[in-house]
Amino acid sequence: MNNISAIADAADMIVSGYAFSAWGDGYRVLNLNRTNSAAVLTKEGEVLETSMDDIELAIVLDYFRDNRRFLEDEDA
Repeated sequence: MNNISAIADAADMIVSGYAFSAWGDGYRVLNLNRTNSAAVLTKEGEVLETSMDDIELAIVLDYFRDNRRFLEDEDA
């Protein structure tokens, strides 16, 4: 549980249980409720890697598109 708390605390944004963290030229996304479910996205929202099924990935990409401005905003 401590690892999940640390990941959540370090995340740049959390939406509906998904932690989004800046990483290199993109973002790492982790499902905090099912930690074997993750994705790596480019800053444009292209999927580089994932262990999510297609439905979950579509949901995450919607969250990303709807909230991307909060990740890009340095003051958020």
